[in-house]
Amino acid sequence: MIPDRKEVWERLAEPWDLVIVGGGITGAGLLHEAARLGFRAVLLEGRDFAWGTSSRSGKMVHGGLRYLRQGQVRTTWLSVRERERLLRALPGLIRPLGFLWPLYAGDPIGRPAAALGLWIYDAFAGRQAHRYLGPDALRIYVPHLNPKGLRGGYRYLDAITDDARLVLREIQAAVGQGALALNYARVEGFRQTRTGAVEGVRVRDVLTGREAEVRARAVVNATGAWADQLRGQLGRPPRLRLLRGSHLVLPGWRLPLAQGVILLHPQDHRPLYVLPWEGMVLVGTTDVDHAEDLDAEPRIHPEEFVYLLTALRRAFPDLDLGERDVVATFAGVRAVVGTGRQPPSREPRDHVVWDEGILTVTGGKLTTFRAMARDALRALRRRLPAPAHPPAPEEPEPVPEPPADLDPAVAVRLVSRYGPGILSRWAEISSEDRERIPGTEILWAEVRWAARFEGVVHLDDLLLRRTRLGLCLPEGGLPFLRRHRARLQAMLGWDEARWAWEVQRYRQIWETSYQPP
Repeated sequence: MIPDRKEVWERLAEPWDLVIVGGGITGAGLLHEAARLGFRAVLLEGRDFAWGTSSRSGKMVHGGLRYLRQGQVRTTWLSVRERERLLRALPGLIRPLGFLWPLYAGDPIGRPAAALGLWIYDAFAGRQAHRYLGPDALRIYVPHLNPKGLRGGYRYLDAITDDARLVLREIQAAVGQGALALNYARVEGFRQTRTGAVEGVRVRDVLTGREAEVRARAVVNATGAWADQLRGQLGRPPRLRLLRGSHLVLPGWRLPLAQGVILLHPQDHRPLYVLPWEGMVLVGTTDVDHAEDLDAEPRIHPEEFVYLLTALRRAFPDLDLGERDVVATFAGVRAVVGTGRQPPSREPRDHVVWDEGILTVTGGKLTTFRAMARDALRALRRRLPAPAHPPAPEEPEPVPEPPADLDPAVAVRLVSRYGPGILSRWAEISSEDRERIPGTEILWAEVRWAARFEGVVHLDDLLLRRTRLGLCLPEGGLPFLRRHRARLQAMLGWDEARWAWEVQRYRQIWETSYQPP
């Protein structure tokens, strides 16, 4: 549960060990690790939690096989090790998923190279999980796969998640250990001593205009793609390259998959993925330079849409997939340390930690967020006091026994996404709220819980990040909003004028940035 905004604002005046700017997975993971180790930490996010890249990733928790081919061995090793940690720490939210890698005549990667890469990949994980499949066996797993030139392929293991829910779980865990987190609180400057040392930030409430100074021993810039903007307030030169990754979302029935599939694009042989997620199918990703205004929601460009659809049609020709089958799109902007390599996908994906008065931690991947947090705290060791309490254990929270009237699989879903507290209130949840929203895997109870306990300010917070109704329902869920207006309005406590304004605002966001072009 995320505390009430008024309560958080009242506590900002307290002295803190650490102020973290940025409410994506990097900031959330750092907040959790700092709180676990006994430090007094507060996180400030200028938009909503996970508003940026951390709700718009490819949803994979993976080692990055392609980085091996590019010689980024350490990146792959770290990512695989962190994937294994997360599978143990967050069962249910981080889920193993089999991936199929078809090999075709004329591919730049043949069977020996693929076998070597997968052997190294599994060795990093400490287990051998890949195996070779002939063409017929491969098409048993994926019956609609293009048979022309198919020579066989490999099956191996990685993992997937709901990235925005992962951010919320990290924040909730940190709050449970004494941390604070506040969304729609924009950092607009720094509190500095006469010598220029940074000892806090100036923050403004985006909703009310209220302002405050937050004092801390250290300030961490965990704003991802916005890191150079925050560094620029202290006169630091830009060091990052911004890359956009765009995705398509299709209904699960249109392309039935039980496994993820790795594809090589027919034009440039870049690896793409198609994977089952939340009852839908995701197709991604592009990797192009992003030179647009970061304050605007990123969106897929028409040429990216065509690029992804071309690969999909080539891979599954008998399904006749087309523009009409894409129910939503999304694009995220990620920051890498710019080296100027071409194509952009060859830029290194290592994370970096820079101490320049404020500590910047950026780059990296979704999978490595905890490693980034550990490195950032090591860099801050001299600035931080002795922890207020001994470190909390790293083991996952024990899952309480589910109520007798709750399907165990549903219980795992709810606990992994919303924490054990949701089960303790199961008896209070009405029979109506225990039902699934048609066409999705989402319960009405999830919507009610998020609206009540998770700091929802706007309708897009609820539909695009706390739940994924905006990606899973036709037309971004707009017909759903009309059909269930009274129920949703009561959950959110909004009057008629507020509801109308929020729906119009959400419509504009979805049509601009999530609707297929």
